[in-house]
Amino acid sequence: MELTHFDENGTAFMVDVTEKNDTVREATATGKIVVNQEVYEAICAGTVGKGDVLGVATTAGIMGAKRTFELIPMCHILPISNCSVTFKMLPEEYAVQCFCTVKVTGKTGVEMEALTGVSTALLTVYDMCKALDKSMEIQEIYLCKKTGGKSGTYFHESKEK
Repeated sequence: MELTHFDENGTAFMVDVTEKNDTVREATATGKIVVNQEVYEAICAGTVGKGDVLGVATTAGIMGAKRTFELIPMCHILPISNCSVTFKMLPEEYAVQCFCTVKVTGKTGVEMEALTGVSTALLTVYDMCKALDKSMEIQEIYLCKKTGGKSGTYFHESKEK
């Protein structure tokens, strides 16, 4: 497999997608944040002092996905047509799992946008709860699946489809 963001001299560059066809592309990423029992219960009860943690984290995740091109140097600016951020509470782990799905009709995929959305949402949970627990851990951020484009469909091999 060839790396696409380096020329023959090893210099980084943005991939030229001018000649590629527009296709519908979608990507979903996930990750989780493990917190202590106090924080977990406060998130569930909506009693964290800074407000609605998951509501704010949802907005932050969407904003992060939309601004990925400003954070990752070789990413293209994409006209995202849809972005959703959802959460699943994991009581047995005192964890919150985040999913970010991003969709576009364009010349390049939205994997980085989905990964950035998850990361931003989880960082927002950390920020809003850090007064209660500085030992929180963000873990297992990865691409679950992606569809569209020349490489077709991808599912993370060891995770649910």
